[in-house]
Amino acid sequence: MDILVTNKSEDYELLDSGDGYKLERYGSVVISRPDPQILWEKSLLKSEWDKALAFFTRSGITGKWKIVGETNKSWSISLNKLTFFLSFQPSKHLGVFPEQFSQWIWLEEKIKKEVDSGRPIKVLNLFGYTGGASLVCARAGAEVCHVDASKFAVDLAHQNMKASGLTNSQIRFIVDDVRKFIEREIKRGNKYDVVIMDPPVYGKGAKAEVWKIEKDLQPLLSRIGNIISSTPVAIVLNGYASVYSSTTYAQILSYAVSGLKGEIFHGELAIRETSSNRLLTCGIFARWSK
Repeated sequence: MDILVTNKSEDYELLDSGDGYKLERYGSVVISRPDPQILWEKSLLKSEWDKALAFFTRSGITGKWKIVGETNKSWSISLNKLTFFLSFQPSKHLGVFPEQFSQWIWLEEKIKKEVDSGRPIKVLNLFGYTGGASLVCARAGAEVCHVDASKFAVDLAHQNMKASGLTNSQIRFIVDDVRKFIEREIKRGNKYDVVIMDPPVYGKGAKAEVWKIEKDLQPLLSRIGNIISSTPVAIVLNGYASVYSSTTYAQILSYAVSGLKGEIFHGELAIRETSSNRLLTCGIFARWSK
């Protein structure tokens, strides 16, 4: 099992964590929000935590942001030389997942190697959110199809593309239920060399179609073989806030790629904390590559 680690960068830093909360810096904005993985005590003093400009607190199954002073409710940061617009979302999220940084680097390197050899590469990014993976793949020279059921997320991904200087790249943004889109792609006979999936535990499609990971993930993976090209490069499956392990993801992915010659690696997506050097696990992954 591998651990992919995101370290401190100019515009992102995990400052501290403890007692069920993490203290992060996005650009110049310091925030505090809950994380169920954090079972240890804080390293920094309360006075350091009190410097946060925004706090997310939960009450039962709901939560809300408390924003201090004149803090901007939206701003932008740079990660991996890409621009992301952030805002305080009701879900406690901001618009980017820094733990994916190592995954982006790996994808970009894999694709660039193929493109530099003269081979055109097509990428399908399912549950694409605000476009991190789509942008790095496009920057590497791939033709990308970005699909998400949230119009808000897709619009933000489009803004991130323009702000990152990738307006002339080949990215097609689609608001749709992933399952319905896959079925139409199969009928159209479209094939992809790279498939990326970041499914939520629970979600709703563009027309309120309900997604439940325990019911819908395996059927989706069983269809991947129908859209992957005859010479695939990579298949990536990410997980966030699920009860499953990376071993489970690796095993279900192995069924989807049976017959393909390659290797499956799996593990955790983590962020290194600057105050103590601890690793905070933020997600899991399983990926196949040729």
